[in-house]
Amino acid sequence: MAWEFRKLGPGENVAVEAADDPFAPPKWAPPVWHMPEGLVLLVNALRGLLALVVFCVRNIVPLSAAGGLAWLGYSYGWPVPVGLVILAGAGLGAWYVADRASFLRWVGWPVRSRWRLVRVYRRDWQPVMVTAGLSRTHKRREYLPAIVKVRCGPTTDRVLVRMLKGQAPDAWEAVAANLAHGFGASLCRVRSGDRPGRVWLEFVRKDALATPVPALPLVDAAEVDLSGVPVGRCEDGSPWRLRLLGTHVLIAGATGAGKGSVLWSVVRAVLPLMLAGLVEVWAIDPKRMELSFGRALFERYGRYSSDPDGGMVALLEDAAADMNARADEFAGVTRSFAPSHEHPFRIIIVDELAFLTAYCPSKDLRRRAESALAILTSQGRSVGYCVIGAQQDARKEVNNLRNLFPTRIALRLDEDEQVDMVLGDGSRDRGAFADQISPVPEIGAGVGFVRLETSPDPVRVRAAYVSDDDIRHMVALGVGESGEAA
Repeated sequence: MAWEFRKLGPGENVAVEAADDPFAPPKWAPPVWHMPEGLVLLVNALRGLLALVVFCVRNIVPLSAAGGLAWLGYSYGWPVPVGLVILAGAGLGAWYVADRASFLRWVGWPVRSRWRLVRVYRRDWQPVMVTAGLSRTHKRREYLPAIVKVRCGPTTDRVLVRMLKGQAPDAWEAVAANLAHGFGASLCRVRSGDRPGRVWLEFVRKDALATPVPALPLVDAAEVDLSGVPVGRCEDGSPWRLRLLGTHVLIAGATGAGKGSVLWSVVRAVLPLMLAGLVEVWAIDPKRMELSFGRALFERYGRYSSDPDGGMVALLEDAAADMNARADEFAGVTRSFAPSHEHPFRIIIVDELAFLTAYCPSKDLRRRAESALAILTSQGRSVGYCVIGAQQDARKEVNNLRNLFPTRIALRLDEDEQVDMVLGDGSRDRGAFADQISPVPEIGAGVGFVRLETSPDPVRVRAAYVSDDDIRHMVALGVGESGEAA
């Protein structure tokens, strides 16, 4: 193919001629208007000026400080600002040594948040949004979600994002793995924002729960609050406080997931009130291995034997009968419960709950156990009863009462669909990756996700490990206080 070019005359368009080529461009191309060079320079100058103004506004505090120091150095000599910087550094150092928590709260984390906002998130924001498919292009103009603010903690970054019009949090949950890898985090979770159109992105930088949490220290009875007893640690480093008063707790986890850590941490947390006579623990132990180690601490203890009717099921039925009697006594008198020596707060711990609801050889015993459990979990909260059940199998046919447990804890599970079975639909999409918890006991035992009745977002936690020596010490305190085994 031969291309021919000719010099155009005044007022002529670009002419392109080609010899018999069906794929050749059109013979007459539209005229091209070129912006004058002076106007191009003016537009670029205005863009640069606007970028400078935005930079100054975003960094007004450090720029003002630098400007003030420069003025002092110019007016009174450079030793003055240097001395001020040294004094400020010494003061900050003394503050850090005297009260590290307040220093990190007011200085350390805000500075780190600003640093990561500039060096990590704003720098990589546009390519990550485009790659993850969260940006939109309309009429050759690119639209990106906007970063509102960044808050850093010891192990996580929380980024508040203003989504594009028409976007929903589901779109962000679907690409959470892309966001985590894009910003160099090990995990990304999507949380509801402070208002419609916004979402929080939680980027986990370091696993704060990778090492076991030792047994928490015992406290005085006056310091125990049944609306939130400490049983471990949350991912952000804060204490994990588990509510007992006014709720029931379901714990699900595979073999070796650490269900015993949660159960014994609860017993250890309420031990001061047990010694004071304000809390009673009734325990059911089909395995006869987990709870039997501290049998002396429990007011009632039932285990599997050749006559299960005389132990576990009878205990549940007695608890249901006592609960009904207490409800009759409180009717028309009070609507709120406060523990007392006459009416202690009762915790019914059922290890291997599935044995009573599905695996028990006797169909009649299964029916009676389910009936007693249904009465306790549906009516016991308001009169000072709390049922804590632990099971391995998360299927509904194994435990069809799980919806009566407002507080649910998912430890390590075998399959991803089991997460939603335990914590509720959509929990795994919100970041509850219980199926990805390490099976290595030193790393994953006691690690799980808890969903509270007040929030749909699961929280990653780790229960404290209560060793055999800790249990022996607890039993010694209980026996020594009462003078004999319970």
